[in-house]
Amino acid sequence: MVFSRGRGRGRHAQDGPVGPETDDLAPGNPTQGPYDVTEAPTGVRRLDLGSLQIPAIEGVEVRVQANPDGAIQQVVLANRGSALQLGVFAAPRTEGIWDEVRVEITESLRRDGASIREATGEYGPELVAQVRTPDGGTDLRFVGIDGPRWMVRALFQGPAAVDPAAAATLTEVLHGLVVDRGQEAKPVREPLPLRLPRELAEQSRQSPPATA
Repeated sequence: MVFSRGRGRGRHAQDGPVGPETDDLAPGNPTQGPYDVTEAPTGVRRLDLGSLQIPAIEGVEVRVQANPDGAIQQVVLANRGSALQLGVFAAPRTEGIWDEVRVEITESLRRDGASIREATGEYGPELVAQVRTPDGGTDLRFVGIDGPRWMVRALFQGPAAVDPAAAATLTEVLHGLVVDRGQEAKPVREPLPLRLPRELAEQSRQSPPATA
């Protein structure tokens, strides 16, 4: 695991409060994840980051950017030149939010001059894009998974964005991901809290800040 210390934390738009009621979208006995914590298989070794629990998969490096107090700003998984950035957000009780989030991502990328198209993946509609960078074009693939009162946004970067073989190991992580939404009310699309485990948070406080 690699972590760095950061400043501040972005927030998604807040559309209204989400309460702790039982979700009508909750699946029954899912065969693969992301799982809600109430339905996750037992006996699996995972890195517990609070709202997200990441399965330990050989060859995958977990890179975490965190504040000195252990609050996580960004989670990125790396494997063989590809990356998978994970985010988890509060959602309403009775409907998913990936459809509207997908529209917003599309509009934002097009304003920035990116080429973007919609595709169909194993979780449904996805976005595949290429953005311009000083080093050339970069491939991106956005995947959204609506769960019971939460949504996982997965961003594949590099070869994994366009090559299923290159994405296989990182996709295995997504299949084993666990979301612990908690019971407290939260505004729709607010990022769910992520925190370093206590021992790693202590290590972060003792390490010097990362420099550019």
